[in-house]
Amino acid sequence: MTQSYSLLSNARITAIGSYVPESILSNADLEKMVETDHEWIVRRTGIEERRIAAPDEFSSDLCIQAVADLQRRYDVQLDDVDYIIVATTTPDSPFPSTSARLQQAFGMNCSGAIDLQAACAGFTAALQNANGLLLSGAARKVLVVGADTMSKITDYTDRSTCILFGDGAGALLLEAEEGREGDLLASYSVTTGSGGHHVYLTGLSEVVGEHKLENPGKVVQNGREVYKWAVGTVPEGVEKLLERAHLQVEDLDWFVPHSANLRIVESICERTGIPMERSLVSLVKYGNTSSASIPLALDLAVREGRLEPGQLMLLYGFGAGLTQAGVIVRWSLPKA
Repeated sequence: MTQSYSLLSNARITAIGSYVPESILSNADLEKMVETDHEWIVRRTGIEERRIAAPDEFSSDLCIQAVADLQRRYDVQLDDVDYIIVATTTPDSPFPSTSARLQQAFGMNCSGAIDLQAACAGFTAALQNANGLLLSGAARKVLVVGADTMSKITDYTDRSTCILFGDGAGALLLEAEEGREGDLLASYSVTTGSGGHHVYLTGLSEVVGEHKLENPGKVVQNGREVYKWAVGTVPEGVEKLLERAHLQVEDLDWFVPHSANLRIVESICERTGIPMERSLVSLVKYGNTSSASIPLALDLAVREGRLEPGQLMLLYGFGAGLTQAGVIVRWSLPKA
């Protein structure tokens, strides 16, 4: 088990954007595919529908649309971006990276570009890495994108997983600004690799430790074990993150957890004392979009006019690995 954190930041969030595919997969649609029904899915997960990428639409396409949305709404310059970090579990290809495809699309010719794979904790982990680049002076402007096309690795004969996943992308632009406290106030991350066999996607190896992996090319999840792990450990991580920021639950305006499952979010809120009404989720209409779920939830709240400059929010990703990554953010982005 490893832990890391940072309490220093000069990062300012200057723009946000998002994109979801046009095609909708509703619970009624799933009733025709597997033995399930709308009421059962909502009762178990809170999900009503998901967006599904077209056959020729991939994670890089979603990234490009999300960044185009960001640029259109905030009129920001991108040709001077120093670094691109794309958090994704479903890259178009191992290489060239999804981030390289995004770099090409916008002509960010002075930018480094990497893909980061931390599954559902990917976006918050990417924010932590972006903060480090800005704080060190290695970059002055970093584009962070969370994007996944989970539909392309979902087994639609397995009702335990196919009811969960959807596709989408969300992006934040971070810029270094001296002379003020950064927007990222604290971070926390922890990984428990011994639980990696509870949720996985096969790759070059088909074993995790002593465990043989099944269903090649499709996501496999032991939902019961993942639920136990999440509700048993995420509240502890949330508490540690608050301690590092010298904050109490009452100081938070918003809690933005990974939108895995509404029942998991409810349990985490109950155990941490965070009111459920102060939680921002994207799963009801978009499903579990892995690394995209947190930026999608943020942008939904922005579009609804719910976020105000100065508000404190705790972003917390958790998922395959088993990995957790959280950051506390003081929102400074004015309404577009």
